[in-house]
Amino acid sequence: MKALVIAEKPSVARDIARVLKCNKQINGAIEGSDYVVTWGLGHLVTLADPEDYDKKYKEWKMEDLPMLPDPFHLEVIRQTAKQYQAVKMQLYRKDIREVIIATDAGREGELVARLILKKAECRKPIKRLWISSVTDKAIREGFANLKDGREYDYLYDAAMCRAEADWLVGINATRALTCKYNAQLSCGRVQTPTLAMIAAREKEIKSFVPRPYYGLQAKWGGKGTASFLLTWQEQGSKSFRSFDKARMEALVKELKGQDGKVVEIKRTNRKKQAPLLYDLTELQREANQKFNYSAKETLNIMQRLYENHKVLTYPRTDSRYLSSDILPTIKERLKACGTGPYKKAAAQALQRSLPTNPFFVDNSKVSDHHAIIPTEQYVQLDHMTVDERRIYDLVVRRFLAVLYPPYEYEQLSLAVQVGKERFVATGILVKTLGWKLVYESEDSVSTDEDCGEDMDLAETGIRSQQLPEVKQGDRLEGLNYTLTEGRTKPPAPFNEGMLLSAMENPSAFLETKDKALAKTLGETGGLGTVATRADIIEKLFSSFLIEKRGKDIFVTSKGRQLLELVPEDLKKPELTARWELKLSGIAKGTINRAAFMCDIRQYSQELLSQIRSGEGTFRHDNLTNTKCPACGKRMLKVKGKNSEMLVCQDRACGHRETISRISNARCPVCHKRMELRGKGEGQIFVCACGHKEKLTAFQERRKKEGAGVSKKDVARYLNQQKREASEPINNAFAQALAGIKLEGSNEGNL
Repeated sequence: MKALVIAEKPSVARDIARVLKCNKQINGAIEGSDYVVTWGLGHLVTLADPEDYDKKYKEWKMEDLPMLPDPFHLEVIRQTAKQYQAVKMQLYRKDIREVIIATDAGREGELVARLILKKAECRKPIKRLWISSVTDKAIREGFANLKDGREYDYLYDAAMCRAEADWLVGINATRALTCKYNAQLSCGRVQTPTLAMIAAREKEIKSFVPRPYYGLQAKWGGKGTASFLLTWQEQGSKSFRSFDKARMEALVKELKGQDGKVVEIKRTNRKKQAPLLYDLTELQREANQKFNYSAKETLNIMQRLYENHKVLTYPRTDSRYLSSDILPTIKERLKACGTGPYKKAAAQALQRSLPTNPFFVDNSKVSDHHAIIPTEQYVQLDHMTVDERRIYDLVVRRFLAVLYPPYEYEQLSLAVQVGKERFVATGILVKTLGWKLVYESEDSVSTDEDCGEDMDLAETGIRSQQLPEVKQGDRLEGLNYTLTEGRTKPPAPFNEGMLLSAMENPSAFLETKDKALAKTLGETGGLGTVATRADIIEKLFSSFLIEKRGKDIFVTSKGRQLLELVPEDLKKPELTARWELKLSGIAKGTINRAAFMCDIRQYSQELLSQIRSGEGTFRHDNLTNTKCPACGKRMLKVKGKNSEMLVCQDRACGHRETISRISNARCPVCHKRMELRGKGEGQIFVCACGHKEKLTAFQERRKKEGAGVSKKDVARYLNQQKREASEPINNAFAQALAGIKLEGSNEGNL
């Protein structure tokens, strides 16, 4: 008798099969003497579409809502049906005695396998492989410590509740909005609050009124002696700025010619630990800041490093700590990653002994998976792409940094009295670079300004600088006073990194200011999960609800109108907080699954009632005079994440065409990425600096230069155009929307 192992993806299945000595290739599986390893392609089975319950649901009508299936039906995903049949065939083999679930260790990974088993009506015993990396060692240890599958029944219940609840709320509300306003308007309990947060930030920026503020600086020294700046500080509030210009101008006149007296010198020894290890959100945020990678791009790169190269641990984690059982493996991981630019730092880390209670180890802060760290798999850097090297570099250096001692410095604060006014200056003296050595060589690390940034001196309004040798009571003669001026600034628009942070901790956007809900949001990971946030952002782009201007994200006209029409509750992060609190209880077995779903059904009906009674309207302000070549109706001009396109307003038609796309080709003048516009032979590259170049001229130039991205880049762009012309709009309900006809006019559906 054999055990059937179900992995989530073919690459992981191949690794498991190799470790289990399964070598025989069969239909959709790999067989050995004791195991048969098969795989999904992500999800193979999903919740059925509405029309699978009743054919009348093919046509969207308000009077057919709400749709409240009980029980829910499952359907095999059409694109992966062949692999599902292969898995089902293995499940029904008489020599298969048990099933080992080896999908990703988490709520959604559990759902992938359980839906396959439920659809196939398989009742064979289940065991669970629960590992955080797919190295040979981790796989062997995992199979030596398989769990009883029943231990994860509650986790499966929570996953099913999440899927069913999102179906009930998302599909019912989306159909109701679409029918009510005759426009393709999708909503959900995560994407809509995310959209609302972006809109709230825009509103805050637009309503912001800058105020001028003023300060004073006193310069001492020069002409042979090192000079430094003293900054005025108000005695009462300790502020470094004043909004009273007349007062500050009067102070400049009053203090002119006056000497200062050193009244306070304070030396403080400080230590700063390395930043905590990465979870997925922190890594996505930093990759966006440093390399302008989108959240989705970073996740895809991480998946390759995890699944293909096997050099990093499971990426979809929300913890920045390690559990204590990982500590014995630290040395092996250091040896594995200690090559190339990390050789010296890893060797020094190996020579050090770990402290008794490392600050980055906390079992209570590790749920399903620990922080992202290198595996015990020896790395081959020359096998990685540039993007993979960049992400790997971030993770490895952060891992090495936490194993180094703290960064130590002496902070020197100087206070000078001039008449009745107080001036201050701050400087630092680096004592031990500690973990900073991981990032730069000792010679290249600045000992003043750069290191001073780590002290958060920006918050005090003064910069760290080299201070002279002075004693308390010394007089500073020849001070030169200058009035400084600035203006208060509005909050910055969201970019992807900042949006990820807001989704992770949306408590600032809670309308109720409920501390309990804010705490719940913090504990449950905010809006979405580390695994889904990238897809949520991509969906907002592909639904044309948000757009990019440079690196910044803004709500489109369609997005603003949607927020006016959608029920208030769906715009609030509080909804997710309440759901996640209950889902967490279901996963622990403390909350009843049936009771939760009963509440969701009732809530869905309440949402429909609010939409039906709504009095708003939806109006397209992006209609063009270009006629659709398929149906003749006017097309809409929409802006995607990296492209502009024309889309037919009739959803039943679905025709669309790309107008322009940001390419990887660089401008020869300013070296920024250029936009490729037009079709066929008439295509032209256009840069923001004003440079224009025909596609043919660009190709000739790159050929002469003997380098380039031209052919590959242009081919990729042309293939993308073809795909976009043949595929429906990429959103969660695209297939359901294709070919759907509403009662009445078909115009204005996007």
